[in-house]
Amino acid sequence: MALQDIEDRGRPENAAGNLAGASAAYVRGLIRRGEITGQTGGMALGQMQGNLAILPADLALDFARYCQRNPKPCPLVGVSETGDPMLPTLGEDIDIRSDVSSYNIYRDGELAETVGDITDLWRDDLVTFVLGCSFSFEEALLADGVPLRHLEAGYLVPMYRSNIATTPAGPFSGPIVVSMRPMPMSEAIRAVEVTARFPMMHGTPVHIGDPAGIGIADILQPDWGDVPEIRAGEVPVFWACGVTPQAAVQAAKPPLCITHTPGSMLITDLPSGRPA
Repeated sequence: MALQDIEDRGRPENAAGNLAGASAAYVRGLIRRGEITGQTGGMALGQMQGNLAILPADLALDFARYCQRNPKPCPLVGVSETGDPMLPTLGEDIDIRSDVSSYNIYRDGELAETVGDITDLWRDDLVTFVLGCSFSFEEALLADGVPLRHLEAGYLVPMYRSNIATTPAGPFSGPIVVSMRPMPMSEAIRAVEVTARFPMMHGTPVHIGDPAGIGIADILQPDWGDVPEIRAGEVPVFWACGVTPQAAVQAAKPPLCITHTPGSMLITDLPSGRPA
């Protein structure tokens, strides 16, 4: 089946542009054509979204070990063949060079630029890693009545470097990055129960309550994402985040690493795993 046929079949009925009910292939088509350049939260609900890390092959085994040793922040769901930009195990016609809405380019551990397409940067020695993302369990949280402020208000979920250390592998090490969603404690308890069913999407929270307990000095100063709104009676709930490898890359300083821009995920054809 041609990509255009898949896209047409998945075209959302909501003409206002709400992509929650769109197919993954349709949203990827919009991204490939440059019509979506920002965050993908709330799009193609029911499909697994993934974090991205692309590295030279000589670092691939060490990075795979890093993911294996740190499954909470780095749940590995897909790996490409060396030099192949396609990801057939994650979906039909996924081209990692163009199907993520925004890419961060790191050189020697420093963020060099942010681009919307990496076709010109592709090399025959690159290996793509896709990691599970907390965006994928948000559908289940919403279905169970757990409020998600960032989706309601239209801002990017805030992310922070914590003081929780990852287990090193080769040159890769660093802190766990966490994403935060505020909610009443009663809903936080429900969120623990819901997200326990999604171990490949970071699973249960790593911390609930005082941000200082995991080394976050100011909850209103996220390292990535937008400033959150926390209302009276709410507590911050922190999940391990797939931006963790970007912190590890800054420590490892590889000559080249390509990641997603936080919030701009790869939308796969795999189901998010929400029970029927």
